[in-house]
Amino acid sequence: MWVDILLAILAWICLIIGLIGSVLPLPGPPLSLLGIFLLHGSRYAEFDTGLLWVLSLATIVVSVLDYLVPMWGVKKFGGSKWGMWGSTIGLLVGLFFGPLGIFIGAFVGGLLGELAAGKDSARAMKAAFGSFIGFLFGIVLKLALCVIMIWYAVAEML
Repeated sequence: MWVDILLAILAWICLIIGLIGSVLPLPGPPLSLLGIFLLHGSRYAEFDTGLLWVLSLATIVVSVLDYLVPMWGVKKFGGSKWGMWGSTIGLLVGLFFGPLGIFIGAFVGGLLGELAAGKDSARAMKAAFGSFIGFLFGIVLKLALCVIMIWYAVAEML
């Protein structure tokens, strides 16, 4: 009995931190998936095996895309690795300024990275925009998957 309660508590901690990790630099979907499996191991929920496979595959795909989409955005808009690194560092610095700081930090960091790479301001702005769009797309994918997992967890427990 107490093991089931512990599993359920750990599951919800993972699901919530996974959701938060969709925006912050944490492995959001893998944490949420861990929460689903922990909940599945308790007596409070029993997920269909097919659903567990689909959520696992979706987590792998979204995690891979989370790395590829920003690179695609940078390349599509003429950016460089400097812009990607700048965007990542800007995101981390932006953490100290709240949720909006993350987005502004990612954009400004990308812009500064491109300027440091020697691009003129117009090209740097375009590349930073591409990096930012890729970053936002990754966040939307991760958030959507984590929300879906939380929805299944709530639906299964009701």
